Amino acid sequence: MPIDVTRALSAGPRSTRLTWDHRDVRLYHLGIGAGIPATEPAELRYTLESRLHVLPAFATVAGGAMDWADAVSAPGVDVDLAAVLHGGQDLTLHRPLPVSGDVVRTSTLTAVHDKGGAAVLVVQAEAADAEGPLWTSEAQVFVRGEGGFGGARGPSGRPPAPEGDPDRVVERPLREDQALLYRLSGDDNPLHADPDFARRAGFARPVLHGLCSYGVVLKAAVDTECASDVTRVRRCTARFTGVAYPGETLRVAFRRATAGVLRAEVTAAERDDAPVLGALIELLGPGAGSGAAAHAGAGS
Repeated sequence: MPIDVTRALSAGPRSTRLTWDHRDVRLYHLGIGAGIPATEPAELRYTLESRLHVLPAFATVAGGAMDWADAVSAPGVDVDLAAVLHGGQDLTLHRPLPVSGDVVRTSTLTAVHDKGGAAVLVVQAEAADAEGPLWTSEAQVFVRGEGGFGGARGPSGRPPAPEGDPDRVVERPLREDQALLYRLSGDDNPLHADPDFARRAGFARPVLHGLCSYGVVLKAAVDTECASDVTRVRRCTARFTGVAYPGETLRVAFRRATAGVLRAEVTAAERDDAPVLGALIELLGPGAGSGAAAHAGAGS
């Protein structure tokens, strides 16, 4: 069997040093659609080094390391990348991300669930710099055709259906080359660029990275619900319920679930609102973060 569960779970943690600077941050922001309109002051926070603030979702690609990639490259895991789908992502920020970073990231494969028709790999990661913990993350990665080995099914992770009308609906158009831009931040899975590979994986054409949609949605939340203050984001948990294609429009319906918690349901507008992802975003109150101004400015 391509997944040796015993070996995978006994492998222990892996640690990697990650570094980044303002160029990596700006490239990531462009990859999730920032910079339109190019001279808009709120957008310059994402694109101009002298005003730069870091969207928390940058942690999912910082230094070119990704949780899902750690899952499929773990000892004892030998799977066809065409069978892999990112099922969910959870990111908790312990403090705002710096414009330039030097961290040690430690990741561990913590579970392999048996869903019958698929296996689910769960990887958790902790990142810390000289000042202490910076973020904690978890990814759930589906590997189609690798279930049925007799393991525990694990939690369903399926969120309850939303109730009532949304409090706000925004639309975010995706560029035709959105996936090509986004993959320059390190996620070069051919599913998002190679038509032949995408067809082998069961898609008519290359699909957008789930984590690109994740970034687009978190930016929309920050821009519309947090007055562009990135430091107010505490946590973002998402389940990928479908796919988006470059060139489509993401329709994001926000609901204020409870105090400090924002729920987002995301669909593809051009495909009769086909589901893309659902997310819960935990927000700190205004002024509760460290303050975006303390993290602005990257130097040259």
